[in-house]
Amino acid sequence: MGGRLFGTDGVRGRANADLTPELALAVAVAAAHVLSERDASHRTLAVVGRDPRASGEMLEAAVVAGLTSAGADVLRAGVLPTPGVAHLVGDAGADLGVMLSASHNPMPDNGIKIFAAGGHKLPDDIEDAIERAVTESWARPTGPGVGRVRDLADAQQRYLDHLVGTVPNRLDGLRVVVDCAHGAASEVAPEAYRRMGADVIAIHAEPDGLNINDGCGSTHTETLRKTVVRHGADVGIAHDGDADRCFAVAADGSDVDGDQIMAILAIAAKRAGTLAEDTLVATVMSNLGLHIAMREHGISLVTTAVGDRYVLDELRAKRLSLGGEQSGHVVMPAYATTGDGVLTALHLLARLAATGEPLAELASVVRRLPQVLMNVAVTDRRAAVSGPDVVAAVAAAEAELGDTGRVLLRPSGTEPLVRVMVEAATEEQANTVASQIADAVRRTSPA
Repeated sequence: MGGRLFGTDGVRGRANADLTPELALAVAVAAAHVLSERDASHRTLAVVGRDPRASGEMLEAAVVAGLTSAGADVLRAGVLPTPGVAHLVGDAGADLGVMLSASHNPMPDNGIKIFAAGGHKLPDDIEDAIERAVTESWARPTGPGVGRVRDLADAQQRYLDHLVGTVPNRLDGLRVVVDCAHGAASEVAPEAYRRMGADVIAIHAEPDGLNINDGCGSTHTETLRKTVVRHGADVGIAHDGDADRCFAVAADGSDVDGDQIMAILAIAAKRAGTLAEDTLVATVMSNLGLHIAMREHGISLVTTAVGDRYVLDELRAKRLSLGGEQSGHVVMPAYATTGDGVLTALHLLARLAATGEPLAELASVVRRLPQVLMNVAVTDRRAAVSGPDVVAAVAAAEAELGDTGRVLLRPSGTEPLVRVMVEAATEEQANTVASQIADAVRRTSPA
């Protein structure tokens, strides 16, 4: 794998091609060395989980071998959502956790997500230290110094008990359709909602190792929308392969995205007096409609770079209580150290049950402005966003849009592209403005 080993959310690539067992083993060894407490009071302890994709079995074996060869003991959690692994790292007092998943990516991909003690995502400097350690020589323990492996048979139940213990009220009377994406939440999500009293219809909940995210889950809600309408359900919930995301569908079949879910939860928390500093954290990609809705309800909105890790950093730095992304990653630090799709859904469903209002009505607080995203191929990403013609085009667009829209111009972190995002009062205006800026980018740095 070329370039920096760690991307925006761990190490990811095509399993057994980019992400090989040899690389997984080396990353696991390096993580054990960097994240171990290195004192004589205890051996390093790691929790390892995976989603159900077929390559996870191979990579789990490699990761466990790497950790134990470095002297770490391993608690093997089996198939479990990513936030479940993060929770168990803290719950078990482990030094680190490893989750094998490529989230919403297709089945041939896989990834390695690493958590530090307490179940927290890694800052850039720790990822860099692990990356350096991958190629460093090290002394191998022998005899009793080799790590041991134990299956954590109650991993799902421990995670479920934690989830339902956070919910403020029961879900009796709600009919819920949940799309599990044939992923890691195929057992946990339906069980969590049923345990709290909901009438649950589970779809895409039969993982066979090959069907994860295949036309289903949070990035493919077509079947979920039809199923909600057909069964007269109150709400549909869509998770991705590792269940750190939550999308929703209202009773009329309309989509409810992460911005709307955050707005519903933020307004409820403010009314209850539990929204720290009356502030919500979102990324720069959240729709302007969320900004307007929060302003109307007296809630401050802090924005970060794209990626739930940056939302997490802001939440922790300012001790705030709610944040997330338009994509459905929602973080509630009082209950979780990372985005948790099942936790998010439980709290959204609890709000529906408590108010008796339809989801579409609650979600209508966010009036989503038409949003256009254009990816422009360039030679020099930085020059393409800082050239005089581009700066002038952006300034003209912002003057035209005023308070009724916005412009976001950012270079891709992984490809020779500049992303032009425009929100405006109408889709026609958004397209026109985005095209004008994109043309300026192309002239400045033609591909």
